[in-house]
Amino acid sequence: MSYLFNLFFYNPLYNGLVALLAAIPFVDAGVAVILFTIIVKLILFPLSKKSVKTQLVMKDIQPEIDQIKEKCKGNKQEEAVKTMALYKEKGVNPFSGILLVILQIPIIFALYFIFLKGGLPKIDTSLLYSFVPIPATVNMNFLGLLDISKANAIAAILVGLSQFFQIRFTLPKATPKKAEGGSLSFKDELAKSMNLQMKYVLPVFITIAAWALPAVVSFYWITSNLFAIGQEVYMRQHLKKEKENK
Repeated sequence: MSYLFNLFFYNPLYNGLVALLAAIPFVDAGVAVILFTIIVKLILFPLSKKSVKTQLVMKDIQPEIDQIKEKCKGNKQEEAVKTMALYKEKGVNPFSGILLVILQIPIIFALYFIFLKGGLPKIDTSLLYSFVPIPATVNMNFLGLLDISKANAIAAILVGLSQFFQIRFTLPKATPKKAEGGSLSFKDELAKSMNLQMKYVLPVFITIAAWALPAVVSFYWITSNLFAIGQEVYMRQHLKKEKENK
C-alpha cells in the first residue's frame, strides 16, 4: 500500500515541488510552498467544487429537513421518503461528494508528508524523475525573516487561527430544539458538544501539534485553510448568482 501511495501520490508531488523550486530559484522555500499548495488546490478544485456546492445547498435546506423530521416523528420510513423527495426537488445528492472527498484524501496526506518529511533544504535525488532539475540551493528563510526548517510559535498560532476561522466559516450553524420541559434532547446535546469541540478544541490541538513541527508544515496548513475559506466564499457567490438567474 505504501509503495502505491509513493508511486502515485508522494513521488509525483515531491517532484512537482522540486521542479517549482528549480524554476523559481529567486524565491525562498516558504513562498514556493505557498505557491505549490495553491497550484495543487486549484487542480483539485473541479473535484471539490461539487462537494462544496452540495454542502452549501444542504445548509440552505436544513430548515426544511428539520420540518420534515418534526412532522414525521417516529415514522422513519416516511421521513426518509420525504427527505429524498426534497433532495430530488432541490437537485442535490448528499452522497455525491463522498467519492470526490475520498479521492482527495491521499493527495492531501502526500502534501502533508512532503512538507513534514521532505527533508528541505536537502533534496532526495533518489525520488526525482530524470527530467526534473535539481535546485542549486534552497533558501529556507521566508522573506528573510523566518527559518521555516524549524518550529515557530507564531506560525503555529497562525495555523490555529486560520483553522478556527475556516471551521467557523464552513461549519453549519447548530439549531438545536428544546424538548418538553425545556431541555435539549441527547442527540441535540451531542451535536452541540461536537460543534463546540470542532470550533474551539480542534484549533487548539492543531496549534499545539504545529508548534512541535517545522514551520514549513504550518505554511502548508495556513495556505490550505485560507484556500478553503476562499473556495467557500466563491461557491456562495456562485450559488447566489444561480438563484438570482433562476
